Amino acid sequence: MAILGNIRKQTTVLILIIGLALFAFVISGVFSSGDLGGGGGKVGSSVAEVNDNEIPIDAFRQKVENMSRRMGPTASTMQVVNQVWDQEVRSSILGEQFEDLGVDIEQDQIMNFIKTNPGYSQNPQFTNENGVFDEFKLKQFIADLKINSPDQYNIWLQDEASIIQGAKEQAYFNLIKAGVGATLKEGELDYKLANEKLDIRYVRVPYASVADSTITITKSEISTYINAHKDDFKQDPARDIQFVYFEEKPSAEDEKAVEEAVNKLLVDSYGFDETKESEEGKVINDTVIGFKNTTDMADFLDRNSDIKFDTIYQAKKRLPAQFADTLMSLKVGDIYGPYRDGDSFKISRMMGRRANGSVKASHILIGYEGAQRANPEIKRTKEEAEVEAKRLLAETKKKDVVFVELARDNSDGPSAANGGDLGYFQEGAMVPKFNDFAFGNQVGTIGLVETDFGYHVIKVDDKEDIVQIATLAREVEASEQTINKLFTDATQFESDSKNSEKAFSDSAREKEFVVRPVNKIKMMDENLPGLSAQRSIVQWAFNEDTELGEIRRFDVDNGYAVVQLTAKYEEGLMAVEDASATVLPIIRKERKAAQIIGANKGKSFDDFAKDNNISASNATALTVKSPTIPGAGSEPLVVGTAYAMTAGETSGLIEGETGIFMVNLTKKDEAPKLDNYSTYANNLKSAAASKVNTAVYNALKEGAVIEDNRSFFY
Repeated sequence: MAILGNIRKQTTVLILIIGLALFAFVISGVFSSGDLGGGGGKVGSSVAEVNDNEIPIDAFRQKVENMSRRMGPTASTMQVVNQVWDQEVRSSILGEQFEDLGVDIEQDQIMNFIKTNPGYSQNPQFTNENGVFDEFKLKQFIADLKINSPDQYNIWLQDEASIIQGAKEQAYFNLIKAGVGATLKEGELDYKLANEKLDIRYVRVPYASVADSTITITKSEISTYINAHKDDFKQDPARDIQFVYFEEKPSAEDEKAVEEAVNKLLVDSYGFDETKESEEGKVINDTVIGFKNTTDMADFLDRNSDIKFDTIYQAKKRLPAQFADTLMSLKVGDIYGPYRDGDSFKISRMMGRRANGSVKASHILIGYEGAQRANPEIKRTKEEAEVEAKRLLAETKKKDVVFVELARDNSDGPSAANGGDLGYFQEGAMVPKFNDFAFGNQVGTIGLVETDFGYHVIKVDDKEDIVQIATLAREVEASEQTINKLFTDATQFESDSKNSEKAFSDSAREKEFVVRPVNKIKMMDENLPGLSAQRSIVQWAFNEDTELGEIRRFDVDNGYAVVQLTAKYEEGLMAVEDASATVLPIIRKERKAAQIIGANKGKSFDDFAKDNNISASNATALTVKSPTIPGAGSEPLVVGTAYAMTAGETSGLIEGETGIFMVNLTKKDEAPKLDNYSTYANNLKSAAASKVNTAVYNALKEGAVIEDNRSFFY
């Protein structure tokens, strides 16, 4: 919450105690005797209507604005709108339930709810000296906001409304959860389904044994299936488009021009030197020193480069990976480039090198009571710490001892978990004595050093050179000429496509443009593959005045898109063409099942296997709760059928997920009986209760009548 971010910035809040009279102060709905549910009249048009309850657009926009501030600049407008929409619809739907059932919240319940929110209960601003949440401090803070920070106080009011809503939801769902339970018999059944083991022999004739080409399905049959399963084939309004993207990117000429410009800056030239003036104050002709010879690198790069001069010495791993080996091999004064690195042309010059300027070391820290930053749990004396450190130093000299393991088991430092590894560091990063040992000894040296932190058994693991490199960089950008040509090409293609009798895709292909389709765009979609956030295109596609086949050019990020509307899908049942990809496999499977069953009806287990040229297979230790048959996959109906059989019994033909089965139950291991099945019953109850919040709300939402007007406003 935005309010919490500001809480941490307040330095004077709560310093002065306002007094007990504060509790009589009218802070807001939470701490007053008024209606805790909020309210407000209808202003302007409505963004939605939920079961005849309108959500005013003005209030909605205000909440979008507040939410946008909280989510920050990385969230797009539609992301914010959709989040506020979900909250408002939920609040409206559940609000009806609260009203019908008389669900209300008292002040103490709200405060108890706040205590369950770590953002408040664990915030140091609102805890006492024992770290316990203090509601008095929260009330003081809110009072201070109301007097001194009206804007932040208004944000708090939004938070307060969310708190009230959350508290009511908690009470409402807890009422429902109170009616959720499981009997001991249900617990016993659940135990048996998970623990009774089945061994079977089975024969499976896979559906794939019947070729798809032998199954003929008509459009009429697909239509009949759709109408018989309407709930599975509902569709929201949607649109299909196709587009050509004219991306604003540098041309080959632009790249060449930047490379040449970088090359010119490499060497000295004769011309106007803007850093020098004549006696009359005018810029004079002079030799302009280039990158290769400049003695004031910082000034040169400030004037000529997209990258400033970095005086910090860097290790090899900090350099661009592709060029690191080459750059590290340069001598002081050497030049490398121009070279292309990402979107820039660069030239690099070696300014300085420090041999072994970076050291990698590990250590074992032995602290003592009173040492700097010592763990309070450490009670050893300084003398005891020295003895222990010398013992460990002696251990490191033994052949079979691994320093990493010794550090992990004995070090008091935070690096113990990493085997004492401190990574690479440069001169001055460590305290003087530690620094001098690490840089003054060869790789592999192990020694003992005392600092204010304790005694260190140090191992020098590695050393590497570090370098100071100056880089002249110029980003390759599209020139004005390239941008103008891009606009001309996009405009011309738009005009040609509108006026040509050829198909949009054919016109694009003639000009070697790439056509990209985007299918089933929803009314509130924002991101389009290949174009990112393009809300204006979605709005155009859903505009009632936009005709099928219409073409329009749009300004988009880094260029232009010429877009054609290719299909419209209205709310209701899917058309046969749109549903066929889903329906055809289902009907084929049904036909294949009927065909296999018809050809094998009445056959024995052995005949079923023999006549279909299939060998019987075995599966052991199957359970109903884990109904996966090795070699066949998940087959709950097959395993469930076997569970209901007695040992030695053979099933009839079973229509499984992957084929037609016949099963012989060879063995059934009963689960050991328990004295009490309450644990399993409680697990069932907990599992059911955990689904209440989501399941109940989804059911209420599905039954609600929601009129969504967002697309008219956003």
